[in-house]
Amino acid sequence: MARKARRQDEENHDRWLISYADFITLLFALFVVLYALSKVDEGKYKVFGSSLLFAFGSASIGKPLVLDPAQPVQQTEQELLLKALVDKRNARLAEQQRKQNEAMQAMVANLNQVMAPLVKNEQVSVTQTPRGVVLDINASALFEPGEAALQRNAARTLGAVAKVLEAGTQAIEVEGHTDDIPIFTPQFPSNWELSAARASSVVRLFIEQGVMAERLRAVGLASYHPLVSNDTADGRTRNRRVTVTIVAPVIERPLQSKAEENQD
Repeated sequence: MARKARRQDEENHDRWLISYADFITLLFALFVVLYALSKVDEGKYKVFGSSLLFAFGSASIGKPLVLDPAQPVQQTEQELLLKALVDKRNARLAEQQRKQNEAMQAMVANLNQVMAPLVKNEQVSVTQTPRGVVLDINASALFEPGEAALQRNAARTLGAVAKVLEAGTQAIEVEGHTDDIPIFTPQFPSNWELSAARASSVVRLFIEQGVMAERLRAVGLASYHPLVSNDTADGRTRNRRVTVTIVAPVIERPLQSKAEENQD
């Protein structure tokens, strides 16, 4: 006799309760997390965020902080913390500025020493400016009229200058300047070519003497940046020159705390 087939189990219509229970559990967990997040101390979070901005030099440092007047205690904590960070950063910048000024002053002294005869004859001047150290050399001490090849004595003098500059890391700009009398020769069709060639001659000598080429830049400015008027022979003589600028590295400006800003 054939065995009867086992009757299939009836479909369970209550299985949805399992999925529903899982959904309710997840929803409950979500609201617990949201509740926990709503209890974050916003004042301390702002202090932490603002501190990071000041410490790492964010572009928003210069913007005034908007504090919640309803939290005077947290506002005071924030101001104290930010002031401490600002003071620490400004002290570091002030120390960098002091060391840089000392280095620039030492360079001025060294250049004055190696160029002493020309300084005495007023053919060379060494000055310190906010941009760096500027060495102005009259063209008559370096070149023959209308020429861009360095004279032998000039090469020896500039070699001593190169030894002063060799150990540094600052960028060096060499500018050639002429008077306003036009020049027209097969080698130099205008004062532009002459001024650029003279600047390049000085740059080439510096490189030969050990100054890194990456630090140097040669610029020909012709007669368009005179020191004085070209109306007299003396003025034209002064305007024919080579200017060597040792560019000081840029240091960030000190920050002001909120209290200092309010005083200003």
